[in-house]
Amino acid sequence: MITLAVNELIKDLVNEKIYRLLWIDEVYDFSYVIDIEDSKGVPKMFKMKEIYEGIVLGTFIKLESPNTEKQLLHKMNEKGLAIRDKAWSIIKDIVKEEPLIYTREWRGEQIEKLVSMNVCTKVTAYKYLRRYWQEGMTINSLLPNYNNSGARGKLREGGDKKRGRPRLSDTEGINVTEEIKAVFRKAIKKYYLSDKKNSFTHAYKMMIKEYFAGDIHFKDGKKYIKILDQNSIPTLAQFKYWYKKEFDINQIIINREGKKKFERDYRAILGSSTYESMGPGTRYQIDATIGNVYLISSYNSDWIIGRPIIYFVVDVFTHMITGLYIGLEGPSWAGMMMAIANATADKKEFCSKYGIEISNEWWPAAHLPEIIVGDRGELEGYNVNSLINGLNVSIENNPSFRPDWKGIVEKLFDTSQEKIKPFLPGYIQADFGERGTEDYRLGAKLTLEQYTKIIINFVLHYNRNFYMRNYSRSTDMIEAKVKPTPIELWKWGIQNRAGRLRKVNPDIVKFYLMPRDKATVTAKGIKFKGMLYSCETAIKESWFVLARKDGTWKVEISFDPRHINNIYLHTKNDSLFEVCSLLDHQERYQDKAIEEIEQLIKKEVQDFKKNEHHLLQEEINFFSNIESIVEESVRVTNQTQTKNIKKAQKTKSIKVNRRVEKSLLREQEAFQIGIGEKNKDTDVIDFESTGKNGVESNRPSIKELFNKRRGKKDE
Repeated sequence: MITLAVNELIKDLVNEKIYRLLWIDEVYDFSYVIDIEDSKGVPKMFKMKEIYEGIVLGTFIKLESPNTEKQLLHKMNEKGLAIRDKAWSIIKDIVKEEPLIYTREWRGEQIEKLVSMNVCTKVTAYKYLRRYWQEGMTINSLLPNYNNSGARGKLREGGDKKRGRPRLSDTEGINVTEEIKAVFRKAIKKYYLSDKKNSFTHAYKMMIKEYFAGDIHFKDGKKYIKILDQNSIPTLAQFKYWYKKEFDINQIIINREGKKKFERDYRAILGSSTYESMGPGTRYQIDATIGNVYLISSYNSDWIIGRPIIYFVVDVFTHMITGLYIGLEGPSWAGMMMAIANATADKKEFCSKYGIEISNEWWPAAHLPEIIVGDRGELEGYNVNSLINGLNVSIENNPSFRPDWKGIVEKLFDTSQEKIKPFLPGYIQADFGERGTEDYRLGAKLTLEQYTKIIINFVLHYNRNFYMRNYSRSTDMIEAKVKPTPIELWKWGIQNRAGRLRKVNPDIVKFYLMPRDKATVTAKGIKFKGMLYSCETAIKESWFVLARKDGTWKVEISFDPRHINNIYLHTKNDSLFEVCSLLDHQERYQDKAIEEIEQLIKKEVQDFKKNEHHLLQEEINFFSNIESIVEESVRVTNQTQTKNIKKAQKTKSIKVNRRVEKSLLREQEAFQIGIGEKNKDTDVIDFESTGKNGVESNRPSIKELFNKRRGKKDE
């Protein structure tokens, strides 16, 4: 754990500055610092988060505060003490007002008061404040600096005379000035502290080539560099001496090998994860990795869906795998939620879903622990607060690049992959991506469910048979002859160090763990990610009718990405939630994981996109055909219609015209069976009909029909 305190020195390796921590707020949110080498430096605000991250990433390092001789009273004369006391009398009242003194406005007001009372000048006040802050924030920080006095362990300023032991040769050499130090610094970072892992001698030679070239000329198209003479360039010994004083071994390895590899392969190993736990359930470690195998979809075996994400939850005391999750959800709360929920689930029931029958003694872990140790990025935010408040579980977040704090679960990933890789089609070998090697993606044969079955079998084997030779058994374990396997340690711990594990209703655990989202109430059902659901409340309160009448609205739900047959509607009563089930006509989503459903929907969208241009082209053709028909109709009609006819005359006979058109259509559309071709076009002429009692019928005469059919004008 990184700890920082007031008065500590922090070096910024990027900007080559050294800061002293002057003040830190109570919650370690922000601080005030000062550059101890800036002759005009003033306090400035730093967020503590930036400092912590800088230390983790290696851009900041902590320095030891030097115990300079000027702070030892017995070394000072009366003149120096008098100067100190005078300076202290001027600033003692205002430096105690923290953090106001570090703000520019308040500090300026106080100094103006000192100037107005003729206590000192503005320059003097700032000089004393700066010396106080930069030299250690004690009264002795105000002792005068004696720049010409030597100080053991400090770098001397170079003069004209060459420092160091005389050379054996006739050459004298040069002193390492601030300008040359700057060159050294650039060369080290560019040529040595890089992932190319150049040798130190190579870095020195490249520096001489780049910064100490006396003459450059070209001959036969080649570039020639002549370096300066021996008295004008630094030696390899000078380069190495300065480098050792400037950089520490940790920083060297981090820059050359990377922070992650340093923490994994070079850090000092002084502790034990198991030692931190008092029994089963004290601490669970949780982490995720990407499986080294490609999988196929359960919908279509031609679809390669990529590599799975594997989550393991491990009890620190026993090293038992207490929970797992295999899916396509990248390292996130959703995946971690699945693993934690599985850790509390009944394993006999869980395994039976995959066709694996076990007894509870084979995998007895179905509990919540006291503490969960995970990564900061995943165990943060709303869901963690819900977990802490609802289930009373403490969360410990690891800083970045510290896999050793989750060493047990980290090691499990390597063990599991090593055990099963010889049997898996589509497994990625070490030569993946190299020219001429097999494309392992094409060998994918397993679905997500089948791969999960394999991992479950590994867990069952590991928990029962993993013999930990280096497990540090306690005295009472040795006396009881406890075999150092996870299952035996768990059994012993339950009997002798119980009380850490807690049983919680699985539904309550899921509710507080599940991701939350919004669903939409529509006329067709409660819609979530393209799927439709219903529940008892929605039917009783006629939600779907209201949605059709008044429009849709949102409701808050929780869901389990592994099993999307149901979603859980949040309620305001004691039951906390109500189950919503998939509608019957949504059976294609039944018993599918949300990753596979999203893959299906995505594929359907892609298929539509592929056909979108073709469909657009067909619709354009459809429009064109309609326009052609309309244009031809307008042209013919314009040629045959009577011109200059009055509107009233044109519209008054619509009903009569309709009856005529209807009679003609009936004549054309009537079913006629057994009539030869020669009779099809024969006109049937009828007499004008009269109604009963000699009253003339409104039905048009045959003559009128004949004239209409011939398109002639009515007489």
